[in-house]
Amino acid sequence: MARTALVVGTSGIVGSATAALLVEEKWQVFGLARNPPVQQGVVSVAGDLQDPDSLAAALAGVKPDAVFTATWSRQANEAENIRVNGAMVRNLLDALRAAGSLRHAALVTGLKHYLGPFEAYGKGVLPQTPFREEQGRLDIENFYYAQEDALFDAAKRDGFGWSVHRPHTIIGKAVGNAMNMGTTLAVYATLCRETERPFRFPGSAMQWNGLTDMTDARLLARHLLWATTTPAARDQAFNVVNGDVFRWSWMWGRIAEWFGLEPAPFDGTVLPLETQMAEDAPIWSRIAAREGLAEADLSRLASPWHTDADLGRPIEVVTDMGRSRRLGFAVYQPTDDAFFDLFAQLRADRLIP
Repeated sequence: MARTALVVGTSGIVGSATAALLVEEKWQVFGLARNPPVQQGVVSVAGDLQDPDSLAAALAGVKPDAVFTATWSRQANEAENIRVNGAMVRNLLDALRAAGSLRHAALVTGLKHYLGPFEAYGKGVLPQTPFREEQGRLDIENFYYAQEDALFDAAKRDGFGWSVHRPHTIIGKAVGNAMNMGTTLAVYATLCRETERPFRFPGSAMQWNGLTDMTDARLLARHLLWATTTPAARDQAFNVVNGDVFRWSWMWGRIAEWFGLEPAPFDGTVLPLETQMAEDAPIWSRIAAREGLAEADLSRLASPWHTDADLGRPIEVVTDMGRSRRLGFAVYQPTDDAFFDLFAQLRADRLIP
């Protein structure tokens, strides 16, 4: 495959990590976002996936061999999620059609494929864990399915290959991201240390005691590149996680230790971060001013609602990667190290003290 890529969503966790890996691998990289960040080696393209005319103008002259789509737009309800996010994928692939260069399109979705959308998250009849790629869609409307269908239709029409990637709770750096557990927990730990509040697990007893897994954005980027450049991976959907499993009863102590905290005992009561952190914006602003941090707006760093959704689930969630493993993808990333690498990066970038 030639080596020109368009990464869609470079302001986010997955897009920025994917663009960085592609640059490292000597690809020519264009990065599309509404407000694209400055990223070394990436040609920024400002475009709105919800505006087909402006998108076509923004992408004029961009002739990617591969496109990596790692973005979505949160709406008020699932019907709107479906309408908006399905259209975003269609608009993107329609805009790239004129160039005639596309050979592979990779789409990042997630485990809501198996767990259901936010309106029905973890409810009803769910597939048996570990989740496997061959398990079918739930009998419920889901914007991930709309995105997939837009991808499948365009691939059939235009003759390019595709891959779908389903990570579980991504660990990585981005500011202003709607779903960011790692940075949320780093901010929460910092606030607990500042205020001498207990560092208390906010979620359910099932998540505290049960097995789970997660996905490092750097590993996900490697998975995207692998699927794009591996002929046997063409036209397939893959789960993608770090390769280890853990219990939050263990991981919570590991995170506490990194921040110099004692983990509070967990009594089984759910106490959401959205409640715990509801009045913390002024405190964070004071910390940022005192420590010279790069971001004083707590809402730009923490996404408590998303962390609460993951840590409050009433079911155990583990993910099988059999399809990737059989085809030769063997990258492994210990999840505690993924957290620690992120925390160190946040500190180096003056996002936490």
